[in-house]
Amino acid sequence: MAKILAWIMYDIVSNKIRNRVAKKCKKYGMTRVQKSIFLGKLDINRFDELAEICLDEIDEETDSVYLFPFCQEDFRRINVLGQGFDKRLVNDEILSKFF
Repeated sequence: MAKILAWIMYDIVSNKIRNRVAKKCKKYGMTRVQKSIFLGKLDINRFDELAEICLDEIDEETDSVYLFPFCQEDFRRINVLGQGFDKRLVNDEILSKFF
């Protein structure tokens, strides 16, 4: 099955729920690139699964989760300006997987 690049970004009020969502992202092989942003390669069905899991975890009245699929061609066009990725979370080895 083909893999897609995916960004997952969230704004979640509760620390407990935010931590659960972060753990789920890591479990699915996503790499944290900012405090509330993950990047990774997923099978399309895993992408859909993770979306459902996040939906089950959050409070739709106060929280938001964005899941963005990207093709490799579009991903190569991304420009990172300023500080870019959180250097405490992302090293050159991790970045080389995506850029």
